[in-house]
Amino acid sequence: MRLTILGGGGFRVPLVYRALLDDPAGSVSEVVLHDTDARRVGVIAEVLTRLAHGHRAPVPVRVAHGLDEALTGADFVFSAIRVGGTAGRIRDERIPLAEGVLGQETVGAGGVLYGLRTIPVAVDIAERVARVAPGAWVINFTNPAGMVTEAMSQVLGDRVIGICDSPVGLVRRAARAAGADPAAFASGRLGYDYVGLNHLGWLRSLTLDGAELLPRLLADDTALGSFEEGRLFGAEWLRTLGALPNEYLHYYYFRRETLDSVRDTPETRGEFLDQQQGGFFERAAAAGGPDAAYALWERTRLEREETYMAHSREASGGWQRDSHDLEGGGYDRVALALMHAIVGDSGTRLILNVRNGTTVPQLAPDAIVETVCEVTARGARPLPCAPLREDQLGLMLQVKAVERAAVEAALFKDRGAALRALALHPLVDSPAVAARILQRAAEEA
Repeated sequence: MRLTILGGGGFRVPLVYRALLDDPAGSVSEVVLHDTDARRVGVIAEVLTRLAHGHRAPVPVRVAHGLDEALTGADFVFSAIRVGGTAGRIRDERIPLAEGVLGQETVGAGGVLYGLRTIPVAVDIAERVARVAPGAWVINFTNPAGMVTEAMSQVLGDRVIGICDSPVGLVRRAARAAGADPAAFASGRLGYDYVGLNHLGWLRSLTLDGAELLPRLLADDTALGSFEEGRLFGAEWLRTLGALPNEYLHYYYFRRETLDSVRDTPETRGEFLDQQQGGFFERAAAAGGPDAAYALWERTRLEREETYMAHSREASGGWQRDSHDLEGGGYDRVALALMHAIVGDSGTRLILNVRNGTTVPQLAPDAIVETVCEVTARGARPLPCAPLREDQLGLMLQVKAVERAAVEAALFKDRGAALRALALHPLVDSPAVAARILQRAAEEA
């Protein structure tokens, strides 16, 4: 089975390859990397060479020089591109912050700006897949994953599936805090009800062998204080919600505290990653050899994981991330499980970004939602879920309106739709601010 990774020079690609090497099934027979930056993909290929060293049956890696070459013959395509690079991310963060609203890669005005820039490229990729690899499944890692998957689905239908590691990470951490055996997740004994949009969802039920764990967990201050989301949101607010929110909902529920934390820092997340990754690729390209490239990558990866969502952690009291969450990955394991489920026609349940159908009746059937799905050879089918509370549904409807307006704006070059996407976002407090953000983004593009 051939796997093509678009954005093959991405920093996290070695995590995917490491998961493939550790895969007992040995499902993937070849990995094809494609990237518009030859130096970056060359460095990552060196890191993969070091990871493969010593394995009895390493997965061959090939770098393709053209997109059609990379896609031809692919069974699965991972789309993990970053249009505009980290320099684009810095603009996405700084332009909104200059107007006094949150700038973040996937949330708020920054997420809309990133989507406007990325969607046309993602749709072009979808059209190329449909033309040269019509039998391939596309697994979308590219952020903002919800709106990018929605745009690609207009071309590929259900053959594009968006993934994110935040929901499965939340389920695992909550289960561990509730005292469930970690093996229960893999065995299928652990049940969960999760629904929302990408980076905006709630874990509303957690069961072990049919017994509900969530109420007891929410009542236990010590248990809530033992994992990231419990510390991030605080016991009182979690009990008020009666659910465990995705970590990115901290930007919505604690917008003032998070904005203050970001606004007061001399360096945004994008600026940190631009310097960190830029330095890594420069040093690794000059280091000479897979061993040196891998050692640099591993040190850089750990620093990246330690500083993940640092502003939100600072805004809620500050703490160090748990060792469980510093292993890296998450995306890789979800992607591998998804591939196995499709190839094996297994009916595995995973939290994925897929077309809504009738799961949330208030949303359009073709709207992308993030929820529990059953995966077979026919793809991912969203499962029915309990009705959403009014506050959950209201936030979902508003953000989905933003996402769909952003897709419309990107595909049809519609400034009115772009303004609507920015101005309607819950984290943008004025249409005048939205218009200025849009204007500055156009001037600095």
